[in-house]
Amino acid sequence: MAEDPERQQILDLVRAYAEKALEKAEFVPGESVVPVSGKVLGPDDFEALVDSSLDGWLTAGRFHTTFERELARYVGSRSAMFVNSGSSANLVALSGLTSPKLGARALKPGDEVLTVAAGFPTTVNPIIQNGLRPVVVDVELGTYDAISERLREAVGPKTRAIMMAHTLGNPFDLDTVQELCREHDLWLVEDSCDALGSTYNGKRTGSFGDTATLSFYPAHHITTGEGGAVFVKSPLVRKQVESFRDWGRDCYCETGHDNTCFKRFEWQLGDLPVGYDHKYIYSHIGYNLKATDMQAALGSSQLTKIDRFVEARKRNFVHLHERFTGVEGLILPFATPKSDPSWFGFPITLEPEHPVDRNELMRFLDSRKIGTRLLFAGNLTKQPAYRNVDFRVVGDLTNTDIVMNRTFWVGVYPGLTIPMLDYIADSVIEFVENASR
Repeated sequence: MAEDPERQQILDLVRAYAEKALEKAEFVPGESVVPVSGKVLGPDDFEALVDSSLDGWLTAGRFHTTFERELARYVGSRSAMFVNSGSSANLVALSGLTSPKLGARALKPGDEVLTVAAGFPTTVNPIIQNGLRPVVVDVELGTYDAISERLREAVGPKTRAIMMAHTLGNPFDLDTVQELCREHDLWLVEDSCDALGSTYNGKRTGSFGDTATLSFYPAHHITTGEGGAVFVKSPLVRKQVESFRDWGRDCYCETGHDNTCFKRFEWQLGDLPVGYDHKYIYSHIGYNLKATDMQAALGSSQLTKIDRFVEARKRNFVHLHERFTGVEGLILPFATPKSDPSWFGFPITLEPEHPVDRNELMRFLDSRKIGTRLLFAGNLTKQPAYRNVDFRVVGDLTNTDIVMNRTFWVGVYPGLTIPMLDYIADSVIEFVENASR
């Protein structure tokens, strides 16, 4: 926009305020909180938020378009669509593949989708919500991704898609997954919500799936407050994903634009009269899952720092790994072959035969103000919300149950300093070694 002296004065004041407000307090072990995750904001982020608000547009606008373009370029995908959360991203990424406009390949109720039981609910929820059947397999301890051979065994006559997450930023075996998709004509929905910046065989995650997703919740690699994104390769699929995001409408005009097709009053779809306004024709039972322009402005500002954030996560992961190496009773994480993870967290599994109690360890860390998290839902098939879900389980879920009972993770996000990481490591090691005596 053209430079406005009054607007610039506001932005200068915002930057000055943010520089002061963001001054970091000294870390005091035992007194300062060591979060498991969090946002890392700078003065430019505050400035972007206010700049977008001064437009008064609020819903999707100029920042929205810029952010989608920059995201797609960074990930290496054909296109990106901004939505209001990572969970919404997963919902429309899969729902778009149920559209009748995709012909014989459209997913239909009763079709099966391969996934894992050890994960976050909103990777599996869209499968259930669309009347599809989740087929779950066990994970490998250390990578926490699907056991590849179990995926091969799981493919059946009703299998139509694979929808999985790169667990804590660690890419799953994309060679095997892509091979299965090619061999059996399966859709791939790549949940990359925890993996922005991770690579597999030199390509960024989010660029492999027919659709793929990201989350921008404050815990994630960059933040827009709430927010998420869907990446799509095919223009035809993009139209369906976009429709599910935008109320289910058939019209594809961007917000603030009319008659992009030049025949707004010439359509005839369904049993509607000829000439019914295309802006109000609905081809899907959709939602309103759009995000605001203020969120997009923050996202664009955050994205300029993604390389620095990713490198910080990798350094912090390496530091913790070095500190924990050789500690008896700990199963440490490792990257899957061909991958370079942008780690979301540092997962630790306590060996099943080791005497340390995970809950007591987590309470101990909490007493020291060190944040911890479980590996999400543990075993989804044992969660109360899924008691009546018709899962098809392939093989046993031995490792998934170990994850449920013996795994937790600590933070590696860029806001953590070396003294904080050492305090985490010292505390875990102290508790584990005392439990061994």
